Amino acid sequence: MENVRIDKWLWAARLFKTRALARTTVQSGKIHYNGQRTKPSKIVELNATLKVPSGFDSKELIINEIFDKRRSASQVLGMFTETPQSIEKRENNAQARKLSAFHSPKPDSKPDKKQRRQIIHLKHQ
Repeated sequence: MENVRIDKWLWAARLFKTRALARTTVQSGKIHYNGQRTKPSKIVELNATLKVPSGFDSKELIINEIFDKRRSASQVLGMFTETPQSIEKRENNAQARKLSAFHSPKPDSKPDKKQRRQIIHLKHQ
């Protein structure tokens, strides 16, 4: 088994587009390895847990395979598994974001010139 750095593994697992992006994310403390912040030079081990940011949410992953070379997307699926709690939490957060969109409706279009004047007039009263 090879010794693979965490930034290289994140890149090989296709969680980041470039290795430099993976390295800066790890350095900034957004990646947690077994519940702790880590450095990009950390060697990954099997069955370790990772917390990786993904958009508005974060994924909790368990490492199943270790590779240092980037592979096709179909081969990457076996490298890690996401925990059921993480999947449930992400789905709940997505549903909450959808529901909050109903409470803060956005207009269909920009205000025209007359409406902008009325808004300015209201603000300066």
